[in-house]
Amino acid sequence: MLTITNIKTLVLVEQEARKWVTGPDMSNLKTIEDSFLCIENGLIKDLGTMSAISPSRLTGTVIDAAGKLVLPAYCDSHTHLVYAGSREMEYVDKIKGLSYEDIARRGGGILNSAKLLNQTSEEDLYLQSLPRIQEIIKMGTGAVEIKSGYGLTLDGELKMLRVIRRLAEETPLTIKSTFLGAHAIPQEYKNNPSKYVDLVINEMLPAVAYEDLADYVDVFCDRGFFTVEDTERILMAAMKYGLRPKIHANELDYSGGIQVGVKYNALSVDHLEYTGPEEINALLGSETMPTLLPGASFFLNMINPPARDMIDAGLPVALASDFNPGSSPSGNMKLVMSFGCVNLRMTPEEVIHAATINGAYAMGVQDELGSICIGKKANVFITKPIPNYQFLPYAYGSDLVETVILNGGIIS
Repeated sequence: MLTITNIKTLVLVEQEARKWVTGPDMSNLKTIEDSFLCIENGLIKDLGTMSAISPSRLTGTVIDAAGKLVLPAYCDSHTHLVYAGSREMEYVDKIKGLSYEDIARRGGGILNSAKLLNQTSEEDLYLQSLPRIQEIIKMGTGAVEIKSGYGLTLDGELKMLRVIRRLAEETPLTIKSTFLGAHAIPQEYKNNPSKYVDLVINEMLPAVAYEDLADYVDVFCDRGFFTVEDTERILMAAMKYGLRPKIHANELDYSGGIQVGVKYNALSVDHLEYTGPEEINALLGSETMPTLLPGASFFLNMINPPARDMIDAGLPVALASDFNPGSSPSGNMKLVMSFGCVNLRMTPEEVIHAATINGAYAMGVQDELGSICIGKKANVFITKPIPNYQFLPYAYGSDLVETVILNGGIIS
């Protein structure tokens, strides 16, 4: 048994697990001051005020968290952290004025990562990816979704997905895997994109399903990438294998990606820089989580998604890092919350919900993660001494995580 005592503030407490937090409720953050949290057999066993703690809770390992906060570990529902090499030269190209699309047209961007990945062994890919996993754990992430999509060949996609599976087996993180063979159109298919869609449907999907390598399927449905028609073909094929969609949508234009995601009951639609009243109306009443990636908007110097319009309309919103080598080379979810506050005009309460419970929904783990709730998995972190939870996004450059607990065990 592990008990954390004298917690200054226990943050995001629930009596009963919710699937998500929507609209105005995102501003209502339940906390308990001067509190304790008891963990047993990997689960949250008990919690409350220190005045109500039973002496039996003070057996086993006890951590004194005086002056510190305890929060649910972040649930980062959109990353590409399994990749080969880096793309800092494209970063320099962006500084010099080239756009994301300019770089892609020259064979850079995703295609550059695909070339590197297909030249990299599976073992080396794992060894490159493992330190990224260890880094995000130290920063407070307890669950992460990782996409393929830098293979763009049958062998390359399977290699990525096998590495993701190995990371899930060999690290304490909760990891969900998404097949994103439709991440970009390879150069050899530029004049016949439908032939590449055929490859995704007829060769990649069956092989992925045969090895049971993916929880979800994704398509980059946007201008210059895959059309709504392409997306529908892939999603209909994926349904045969029980793969629920998670869609890259509306990063570059009003692409129809949000609407097609809702039509096919996507678990989430992600990016959403180009979102207007029509897209918001499509999301209202759906089971699809709008997931915003403000790190990518920041890094690419693009417009920001209209988070305030979404929340004010009554939608839930999740935040994720989009950790990848080209457009968001960071998995720091505390920094993502700061971007949410500064650039998206979200409140500290809203970004905490967005980075935890709503992120958990966006990767299908809301029943076990994302909040401090008896019976949920004990994935939490203890901060260093700080004045309040508002300080987390405020101190955007500071490392404020002192102790990470995953599956009930102290990790760091």
